[in-house]
Amino acid sequence: MFDFVRNNTKIMMGLLFLLIIPSFVMKIVQAEWDAAHKREVDRIRASMPNIDVKLFDTPEAKYATLERLVREQVIAAAAQKLQLVASDTRLARELQQSPAIASLRGPDGKLDMERYKQLAASQGMTPEMFELQVRADLSSRQVIQGIQASAYATPAQTQTAMNAFMQRREVQILNFPAADFLSKVSVSDAELQAHYEKNTAKFQSLETADIEYVVLDTDSLKQLVTVNEQDLKTYYEQNLQRLSGKEERRASHILITAAKDAPEADKKAARAKAEALLKTVKAKPASFAEVARKNSQDPGSAVKGGDLDFFGRGAMVKAFEDAAFSMKKADISDVVESEFGYHIIQLTDIKAPKAPSFESLRPSLEADLKKQQAQRKYAELAETFSNTVYEQSDSLKPVAEKLKLNIQQASKVSRNPAPATSQVQSPINHPGLLQAVFSEASLQKQRNTEAIEVAPSTLVAARVVKYHPAAVLPFAEVKDIVKRNVTQEKAASLAKLQGEQRLAALKGNAGTDGLPNAIVLSREKTQRQLPQVVDAVLKADPSKLPAAQGVDLGAQGYAVIRVTKVLPPESENKELMVQAQQQFTQLWGSAETQAYLAQLKSMLKAEILVTKPVPEKAKSDAQGA
Repeated sequence: MFDFVRNNTKIMMGLLFLLIIPSFVMKIVQAEWDAAHKREVDRIRASMPNIDVKLFDTPEAKYATLERLVREQVIAAAAQKLQLVASDTRLARELQQSPAIASLRGPDGKLDMERYKQLAASQGMTPEMFELQVRADLSSRQVIQGIQASAYATPAQTQTAMNAFMQRREVQILNFPAADFLSKVSVSDAELQAHYEKNTAKFQSLETADIEYVVLDTDSLKQLVTVNEQDLKTYYEQNLQRLSGKEERRASHILITAAKDAPEADKKAARAKAEALLKTVKAKPASFAEVARKNSQDPGSAVKGGDLDFFGRGAMVKAFEDAAFSMKKADISDVVESEFGYHIIQLTDIKAPKAPSFESLRPSLEADLKKQQAQRKYAELAETFSNTVYEQSDSLKPVAEKLKLNIQQASKVSRNPAPATSQVQSPINHPGLLQAVFSEASLQKQRNTEAIEVAPSTLVAARVVKYHPAAVLPFAEVKDIVKRNVTQEKAASLAKLQGEQRLAALKGNAGTDGLPNAIVLSREKTQRQLPQVVDAVLKADPSKLPAAQGVDLGAQGYAVIRVTKVLPPESENKELMVQAQQQFTQLWGSAETQAYLAQLKSMLKAEILVTKPVPEKAKSDAQGA
């Protein structure tokens, strides 16, 4: 089936074209694009908490999100017309396997529905919308599943690719480190000033904001909870047994051992012996300790007259425990059978738990009840909190007054989370909240952020009071940094100049004297060389050896390489070849999938009307040219 699809791609694409085009209408508005980009950043930040989210606040990153949205819409349209629908069973399995949802389950395995609703709400959806989205994703996967699943790289293809990848080369490398030229550099104040003025973007203060925020959590709600005396007493009575600890019992026993898998005759003999001993101690209870010393086959307790000391429930095997906790003090049990054999038990003491007084437990009882009531109150108010900060987005005062919360302030808050200085993390140091604070709506329109869950049962909403944009620092403050940068640049230039002179001599078939001994490099064994050097060595034209080339290492200096020989890969590693074939197959499948999607987008006439941004580096390169 999959081979048919691959071998008849044009026919299949034509059928898809006829099926899908008549009803295909797609439009992505700015709000949808912005929301999708926020979700993407949240997803990346969740997997890499320490990443600088400002990296994704670029035209290039946002355009990549738009491209993904278009791709998803195209695949969704194909899935809909081809009736590729995920079943309820498949949806349930997908949700059960989701790590995000698994974290919402309690110790009993049940899903915390309130937190599930909050998870969906954090993505701007209800649980029903969230599940519909997951179902749609499952359906869309089926569109390209056949292409990916049927990809296969032959051993010959893999071998060819691996030979190129594992090729080794013999090379002489002469380094010109910039550090060796630092002492030869002198800089003037005019040069420093010129460098500063040309590179002001490098010498800016961090952008910050003064904010106000409100926190809805169980701690803040506990302050609003009042527990009456009757509730405290009722709670005390209901939990007295739990609060009092566990009863303990002391017993002695006589054990006649009999393994579970012992012959029946041996078991009968052991039981008969136990029955005989039982008659003896029943007739004369005071002799129990002496009989245990002489006859018990439990070496640990026999020497102590069978005494097992105090024990609680769960310490003994079930049959023994059930008997011991059903007896009265001084009672002697009938013969009790367990996996160890046959026991005769004498209960020697009972240690009843001491019930603490109501007054002694009052502080802890009040704290427990306040916590429980605060948790219930939080569940009731979470939606109100979220709705209020959204609906009355020009101020935090309405939500603070409605829920009796304090409006707190923080100054000079930066875009990225600050390192935690204590075990108690500040609620405003959450990456999601900071991203919302520095969003366009928050900075330019001074709107409330949405309610962000920064910890379990903790919602925070914030609002920018004053924004401090990044500003160029005065020259006097950064002069030392400027001097260091200029000195490094000039040293790197001197290193490059000397390296280029040596390279010219090598290309003129001179200057080979003094070159270091050759080393063997490969992509797998780089000999601690910089990636730029390794790339240059392996890109050298093998038909023109020996080949000399210069490698600009930027601030680190310059390197001259002289490739003298191409060597075959080392002996074949079968395990590595198996892994390589798997990876090569995945790459092959990915390439075919991309080609398939490109053709599908072309047939559907999917077009992005937004101009694709040019990266800053490409702009500067073009301007320099």
